[in-house]
Amino acid sequence: MNQKLIITILLLLITPKLSFAQSTEVIPEVRVIARAQEDRILLRWTLNTPVSWRKANRYGYTLERYTISRDRKTLADPEKLIIGQNFIPAPMMEWETIAETSDNGAIMAQALYGESFVVEGGGGFASIINKAEEQQQRFAFGLYAADQDFEIAKKAGLGYVDTAIKPNEKYLYKVIANIPETELATKEGGVYTGIIDYEPLPEPVDFVGIFQDGATLLSWDSKLLKNTYNSYIIERSEDGSTFKKLGDLPYAAINRDEKETARTVYIDSIANNTNYQYRIKGVSSFGEIGPASIIVEGEGKEVLKYVPHLKTKHIKSEDEVELTWKFPEEGNDAITGFTLKRSDTDRGAYKPVVTNIPPTARKISYDKLRASNYFKITAIGKNNDQRDSFSMLVQPIDSIPPEKPIGLKGVVDSTGIVSLEWTANKEEDLLGYRIYRGNLENEEYSQVTKSPHSSNTYIDTVKVESLNNKVYYQIMAVDKRYNMSEFSEVLELVKPDVIPPTSPVFTSYKIVNGKVNLEWANSSSDDVEAHYIYRKAKDESNWQFIHSTNKNKTTTFADKQVEEGNYYSYTILARDISGLESQPSPPVSVLIPKTTLKPAVKGFYGNVNTYDKTILLSWRYKEAEVSSFELFRAVNEQPSSLYRVLPAGTKRFSDTGLTINSSYKYIIRAVFYDGTYSKYSTITVEY
Repeated sequence: MNQKLIITILLLLITPKLSFAQSTEVIPEVRVIARAQEDRILLRWTLNTPVSWRKANRYGYTLERYTISRDRKTLADPEKLIIGQNFIPAPMMEWETIAETSDNGAIMAQALYGESFVVEGGGGFASIINKAEEQQQRFAFGLYAADQDFEIAKKAGLGYVDTAIKPNEKYLYKVIANIPETELATKEGGVYTGIIDYEPLPEPVDFVGIFQDGATLLSWDSKLLKNTYNSYIIERSEDGSTFKKLGDLPYAAINRDEKETARTVYIDSIANNTNYQYRIKGVSSFGEIGPASIIVEGEGKEVLKYVPHLKTKHIKSEDEVELTWKFPEEGNDAITGFTLKRSDTDRGAYKPVVTNIPPTARKISYDKLRASNYFKITAIGKNNDQRDSFSMLVQPIDSIPPEKPIGLKGVVDSTGIVSLEWTANKEEDLLGYRIYRGNLENEEYSQVTKSPHSSNTYIDTVKVESLNNKVYYQIMAVDKRYNMSEFSEVLELVKPDVIPPTSPVFTSYKIVNGKVNLEWANSSSDDVEAHYIYRKAKDESNWQFIHSTNKNKTTTFADKQVEEGNYYSYTILARDISGLESQPSPPVSVLIPKTTLKPAVKGFYGNVNTYDKTILLSWRYKEAEVSSFELFRAVNEQPSSLYRVLPAGTKRFSDTGLTINSSYKYIIRAVFYDGTYSKYSTITVEY
């Protein structure tokens, strides 16, 4: 057995991660997987515990197939076929020939028939292996060999290829361990598939390569395709067309803890300054090799071995510093020069400020210092690789205070929230601002900020319900050396009025010629700016503004925008100069009577019938929405009164019970559903 195979076995023994051997279940159960191809179905199975696996190697397995559906229709009675009843490992004599040509065959033979499953070797590895449980070793290595070589799995009684299938059918394959139940109870296993489930093997995903000094770090997402591929073939090329496998065996990721990683990593040793191309192919549990991944390429570059170190700083003025550094003289030939980088903070973004410094230089002056400066010196390698020194802080002497803050302004809202704003100072070393507040203009103000405030805006809180109605503010600027500016100008702010005015109240209203004349008593508050009248119709939910007065001068208003027959409600409120509103007054409601008359009845005539002793009245009327007709009558000089109410469709009326030599006056009008009337029509008939 070759050395590479021994190392692979050792790693697997320490932390086995196999397709079937991962389970920690104690109940023996047959596990089955399948792979549908274009014209056949590949099957793999095993029991999931070492003891049950060993017994099944002696008693074998039974493979049954049930035809479940045909032409996408489920069969009422599945068709059963016993494919085989004694799937057991091939005899030991056959394994001798297989082991000579196959490393996986040798592993399986040793797991099945070896007298003692101990891998030869010395040192710590051999000690660890010898202490491991032999039965577990046989189980783990046997299933690993079956995972890597489908032909070996079939020889071990753990696989089968079903070619007697039809493309329009789907099957349930059931595998049963033939172990007597009195010796060991086991559960059967199964899988449901058909040729219709065939899918081409996918490409490996997210394959990337990182090229380093003398090595290539390859990685890919193996978790996404973990149920498809259990190992990978890694290929390398130096010309982009001819690829060669790295290693004799497919590469499988070995996890040394229980957490499953999403990516597989492989490190390949390479020569620097040579372009390499890599690709990978997945290998399934049935020995199928999938399509190649994308190609990644690159070349290794030698990393600069020497690192500069900043040594001293000499501050020449408030603007200039001289820096020195150490760098091995033997590294001068490996670099093109140095670059000085600067940042405002230690962990900030360092930007180049002096470039193209000669390789032999060991000091540099910089004359654009700020209040705080962090420097790094960077060695630039001939391969454009860079090595940075540790950072060095440089702070020049500063005794100049910031400028006095200007543009201070603010506002106090009704809840007492004070919003302050001012023009930001332009000093680069500005630390912040101190804010001071006073209740009286000439008192000593107290500081409201515990530490310098960095922004040029500030939110404060004051009591608005207090005896003084003003508040005063000043600010001062502070730099990073705690030099303080002069105070800003004093800002005086008026606190808002928070007491609303008293409510006005309606005193009377009149409806004259279709207008609503309103009269009210104004609010008694002194700071009232105006009064506002709102109106709402009967069917409306929201009040509508209709009129505002000028302070306290007006107490009447005539609303002309009303319609006959509608109900209206009115309310009024006062608003003061601070924008506070009173409670609305109790509303008053009015009904606008209908006074507009519709056209009179036409063709109103009366004829005397002496024979019947009646007066026959007739008329015509074409207006819509008529509910009835009201007929009035007056005899001689008597006043008229309502005589009859006639249905809407009536066009004639015969008056009886008359007195001879009398004068009859008839008046008629139409009554409408909305309560309105037509004009009167009048005739006089002598009888």
